[in-house]
Amino acid sequence: MGIKQRLKSIFLVNHEHADKGPAQENQQDPHPQEGATLTLQHIIDQFDHAADFVHKSYINERLQVLYFSHLVNEDRLERDLLPPVLTAEEPLALLTEQSQFKPIVDTKKCVEGILSGMAAIFYEENAFMIDVIFPVSRTVAESETESIIIGPHEAFTEQAYTNLSLIRKRVQSSHLKVIKLSVGEVTKSDVYVLYIKDITNEKYVNEVIKRIKDIEIDAIHDTNMLIQCIDDAPYSIFAQFLTTERPDTIASKLVSGRVVGIMDGSPTAFSAPVNFFEFFSSSDDYYQRWSIGTATLFLRFAALIITVTLTALYVSVTSFHYEMIPQNLLLTLTESRSRVPFPPIFEALLMETTIELLREAGARLPTKIGQTIGIVGGIVIGQAAVQAGLTSNILIIAVASSAIASFVIPNYVMSASFRLLRFGLIIMAGFWGNLGLAFGLAYIVVHLSGLTSIGSSYLSPIAPFEPYDWKDVFMRFPFSTLAKRPTQVRARNKVKLKMKR
Repeated sequence: MGIKQRLKSIFLVNHEHADKGPAQENQQDPHPQEGATLTLQHIIDQFDHAADFVHKSYINERLQVLYFSHLVNEDRLERDLLPPVLTAEEPLALLTEQSQFKPIVDTKKCVEGILSGMAAIFYEENAFMIDVIFPVSRTVAESETESIIIGPHEAFTEQAYTNLSLIRKRVQSSHLKVIKLSVGEVTKSDVYVLYIKDITNEKYVNEVIKRIKDIEIDAIHDTNMLIQCIDDAPYSIFAQFLTTERPDTIASKLVSGRVVGIMDGSPTAFSAPVNFFEFFSSSDDYYQRWSIGTATLFLRFAALIITVTLTALYVSVTSFHYEMIPQNLLLTLTESRSRVPFPPIFEALLMETTIELLREAGARLPTKIGQTIGIVGGIVIGQAAVQAGLTSNILIIAVASSAIASFVIPNYVMSASFRLLRFGLIIMAGFWGNLGLAFGLAYIVVHLSGLTSIGSSYLSPIAPFEPYDWKDVFMRFPFSTLAKRPTQVRARNKVKLKMKR
């Protein structure tokens, strides 16, 4: 071996040793492998240094019980389940015969069972799992983010089984199927995919399941995190899954042929496929007369135009297009702006940022203090800003109207997206006037036309053009005319209503 090869071999050997530090050499896999031999000591070692882990011994240490005290119903375990075993002449025979004691031989499944709230029972060389889960959850209450006037007021909780029961109560069909999945390498959160057999297109069901299975991440804590991992276009500002806290909304999505998902630990459920206009619909549109529901829908679309364009239009007109202002209003506007030292774009960005600060502060503070912040911000700061010459009266009206219009949009996620878009349009209007505003709006439309929701067009029923669906998207026609399910969902059974009158 030459000198060059010997140096190379020495360097490579040293390099390999350098990569393996002492910590790495001593590091062990913290997660038990599937199929590993199950022993009592192995399970105890897995939960070493866990103060909330309970290990109890009975019958001269022949029977061992392992569990987490805050996850199991200890009263039921010690009052109903353990005494018959402890007093039996042949405990092993009783453990084997009783259906609630399930034999287990796999270490990984035993660890997962204890972590999920089950108790592990070791008797001599045998092990059993027993379900004594005691879930801690708040009671079903009214939704704080999706309030309605008419209709049911129940909202989901953080407990998945509670949410499933709320859905089952509304969809009492054996065709309602529930598939359980798990996400998060560390958290192992349960996700349930729901659909109605013979109605939902299985292509969409399989697509949602595939995307959830493909997620490789340590932790997901909420449904809103989950849907960002399975979005068609993760860099888009627009949500591609509809999220809601309302069981009645989810029930209607299931019946319409959509796929639904709920996650344990999250009070929010998602549905897909979804179109852009669905975010402007609310449950109480269907609980009121069709004419009132239609008028409310028109009001929301008008609010969309106001919240996106009004402040940007003010900046554009006052910067470049004075000829668009009526003569009487022009005098008032000129007088109001005469004392403002800033250009309209800076003035508008300053006030919009102030509104967002007030909104964020009001949302994070307790309810009573939050209301005070709103009053102080809306009246005192606004009036003081005008008197100090920092802004004009007309801009205060425009910014306040845009903020109020954004809260008319029933979906909070979509409302937040438009509030952010407003800043971009203000900047474009400030630099290029109406041309910049028109270019910005055109870019939004082009972007929306390219989006999909699990492969389905985001701008349906406009593109593709489906005029029948307009009766339930841009208007709310009487139920007797809404006989078919939305074309977008490609449902296996397209008819949902068979009325004789």
